[in-house]
Amino acid sequence: MNNTSDAGDGGIGTARSLAHKEAFLEMMLVERGASPRTIRNYGRDLDRVAAFLKRRKKTLSTAHTDDIRSYVEGLKASGTAAATQALCVSALRQFYAFLYGEKLRADNPMETVDRPKTVRPLPKVLSGEQVDALLQAASDAVAAAEDGVERAKALRLVALLEILYATGLRVSELVGLPKSAIREGQPFLSVIGKGDKERLVPLSDPAMAAAQAWLREGWRLTLPDGEGPFKRWLFPSRGKTGHLTAARFAQLLKDLAVAAGVPPSGVSPHVLRHAFATHLLEGGADLRAVQQMLGHADITTTQIYTHVQQERLRKLVLEKHPLAKK
Repeated sequence: MNNTSDAGDGGIGTARSLAHKEAFLEMMLVERGASPRTIRNYGRDLDRVAAFLKRRKKTLSTAHTDDIRSYVEGLKASGTAAATQALCVSALRQFYAFLYGEKLRADNPMETVDRPKTVRPLPKVLSGEQVDALLQAASDAVAAAEDGVERAKALRLVALLEILYATGLRVSELVGLPKSAIREGQPFLSVIGKGDKERLVPLSDPAMAAAQAWLREGWRLTLPDGEGPFKRWLFPSRGKTGHLTAARFAQLLKDLAVAAGVPPSGVSPHVLRHAFATHLLEGGADLRAVQQMLGHADITTTQIYTHVQQERLRKLVLEKHPLAKK
């Protein structure tokens, strides 16, 4: 198959291009487990490229490298954010790799198109002392509770915090854990992450103890009335989902930060996930192991935490080295 213009084919070329796009999106959904959001974004980007190519009397299926490069350069010239450019190029790379792999094209026009350079901000990270302060404040709330329900909610927060810091789960994965995820004598959590992919994450002894204390002493006291779907969740709630929401947990963390004397603006479930990864790497953990526990599909996503380490070491030298002070 060649990649000449479809201009002479009229609607036939456009229909072929549309069929190729739909086949690609279906593959991403079924075989790659891409999220509905990713599918929408890829479809949107491909439609925009198709509109650009139409003015050149080309289609997605017949575009040349120069056509694609012109589109990407147009994005840059229009002031489109580098991250948005990169996402578009990523969609095009995967689309044309699919066409080439399925022999729907004889070449891949993206092979020599450069990926836009992006500057990714380093994630915020809590220090070990700050995490300890949060855990201590949560434990103090359990000891200070004046009634059963108040104690139950305090136990829940301790369990949430311990599990999050011990596993680095995404907040959606954490609040959506089923009750069956915690089993005595099983020091692992089976987590269903992005794309419905399952992974095993080790659970520390303190996290397991906190979860069991919550289940033993607090879980039933906070269980909403009625059968409903509530009883299947580790952290049940009256909301539509039947479990605690990410937004509610984030607010509980902010309140806890105030009690712990930690700036609440720098505390969130995602920041604790960052702390988990950074502290593991500081302790000598293997980058691949951290990638697996975080559920990252690409190790380049995990490598951002090595940059966090390097930046902290740089600041340490600048602050502590005698020559730096001069």
